[in-house]
Amino acid sequence: MRQFVLTAALAGVTLGLVMVAQQQRWRQGLLGVGAVLLVMALVRLTLPTRRVGMLAVRGRLLDTAILLILGISVIGLTLTVPIPPVLPVSGS
Repeated sequence: MRQFVLTAALAGVTLGLVMVAQQQRWRQGLLGVGAVLLVMALVRLTLPTRRVGMLAVRGRLLDTAILLILGISVIGLTLTVPIPPVLPVSGS
């Protein structure tokens, strides 16, 4: 039960990466990965070290800061990629 947090986080990231691999849903997949990282930061900040299992690597604040930076970076970089315009289909 101690590794439930890490297992849930890995499942969320895996789901996001599967969506990225499908190529049509890469933006949603990366936003999902970023959201999972932000949720992991919140979990790491709020739960005691004995409950988060292997999610605890360093100190609580350092782990939280790293997860926040990664989550915000993934979401920010995903949102900066422009959406290609949809060209109208010309009928002949």
